[in-house]
Amino acid sequence: MISRSPVFPDVQKDISPCSDALLVLIIVKKGGKVKGLERIRDYTYELPMTGRMRVPGRIYTSEDMLEQLLSDRALEQVANVATLPGITDFSFGMPDIHMGYGFPIGGVAAVDVDHGVVSPGGVGSDINCGVRLLKTPLKHDDIKHKIKDILTQLFHEIPTGIGKYGKITLSDKELQSVLIRGSRWAVENGYGTSEDLLNTEEHGALAGAKPRAISKRAFKRGLSQLGTLGSGNHFLEIQLVEKIYDTSTAHSFGLSEGDITIMIHTGSRGLGYQVCDDYAKGLIPRMSSYGIRVPDMQLACAPIDSNDGRAYISAMAGAANYAWANRQIITHWTRNVISEFFDIPYNDLELLYDVAHNIAKFERHRNHDFLVHRKGATRAFGPGRPELPQHYSKTGQPVIIPGDMGTASYILAGTDKAMTETFGSTCHGAGRVMSRSKALKTKRGEKVIEDLRKKGIEILAQGMRTVAEEMPEAYKSIDNVVDIVHNVGISKKIARLIPLGVIKG
Repeated sequence: MISRSPVFPDVQKDISPCSDALLVLIIVKKGGKVKGLERIRDYTYELPMTGRMRVPGRIYTSEDMLEQLLSDRALEQVANVATLPGITDFSFGMPDIHMGYGFPIGGVAAVDVDHGVVSPGGVGSDINCGVRLLKTPLKHDDIKHKIKDILTQLFHEIPTGIGKYGKITLSDKELQSVLIRGSRWAVENGYGTSEDLLNTEEHGALAGAKPRAISKRAFKRGLSQLGTLGSGNHFLEIQLVEKIYDTSTAHSFGLSEGDITIMIHTGSRGLGYQVCDDYAKGLIPRMSSYGIRVPDMQLACAPIDSNDGRAYISAMAGAANYAWANRQIITHWTRNVISEFFDIPYNDLELLYDVAHNIAKFERHRNHDFLVHRKGATRAFGPGRPELPQHYSKTGQPVIIPGDMGTASYILAGTDKAMTETFGSTCHGAGRVMSRSKALKTKRGEKVIEDLRKKGIEILAQGMRTVAEEMPEAYKSIDNVVDIVHNVGISKKIARLIPLGVIKG
């Protein structure tokens, strides 16, 4: 059955039943209200329980962004996630939500550890794709005429691109250590400082990683890709702190207007992709043995306390640790380039924080233990959480929200509201509104670079295809996304950063 919206005449929505959940999604907007989606307050909407949903859906969005939500299956995926055993409170959709594999990207689900499941689709294929921000003592005047030269040196130093081999070749034993120790392995081998570990989520290593849970193919892919940026939406970006919103918190974070920062956005490379593929497909025939039914096979899952569940969690932890080591090594090489180029001390380039975007983590909330799936979402712990470094105890954790090429990025802070409402979670970026294939048909990579240079933004990339796929027009307005989470109160704006130079795969 197809329905056409009278307000959005170009939007069609298939409302055929979602398995036996008999789920009818949002299709019509009348009198300021979207049928099937209840507005419970500003920027907050609820998708009521239907069929086999165990909890409602909760979507953070704005009136202006509702049309974008109708353009793909993201809301259907929110409802599907709500059918998972053990899910608690809501199936969440952050304002950067768009369709993903099983879970929507921008989806959050907290699952009771005693009765719940773990789903590879709730973590995603790029396990621990994440972002970190490196502070520098530089100001705009120090760097504005040297951006291209700096990018050239960084581009030479840091391998980028699809399947790119790195400068580090690991033995089997060394890779096993990386999978267990994460950023700690990198620092112990000369790639960074102990302060970097303090300023990394989980200190750069999830507990419980077991190399034997990772397939031979995934292991092989990880041997040669450590210390590589990759492609797609991954980047290294030189940025200017353009605006401060909260002077006190920005001061605690060591940020001021006019500062130069460097953002690094990458993940677990081919190893993480292979781990997801192995388990997402491998769990499909296993679910029946646990009596689990899901409306979408991309939500394949297993009980947390089962052999299959424990195996995936151990493999995921290893991939997450690989990603943290990867970002740590790239940070080290970035420091080397910047410190030598400007003749400043290596240790003057301080890590603000490193956060994961695609991960499932055991966390304590409301005196109970949960496995919190964050897929295209960021942890946003508020003040006083014991997991945070002491210097962020009063402010809440730094939350890093990257843009992509020509768009701003943001530094936010976690809040108490996030702890009570979203299990300490917020958005992770702008979120796509245009598929990669459509982007390729819309504008050539050379034209994207030309347009960005007119705005004063330098770009270096391995290929024009990625540049075209990641053009700014392919994404929602990051300013709108961040305003929503700020206004809802699940994180608060601290600083806005604009790009000066970008390296893409």
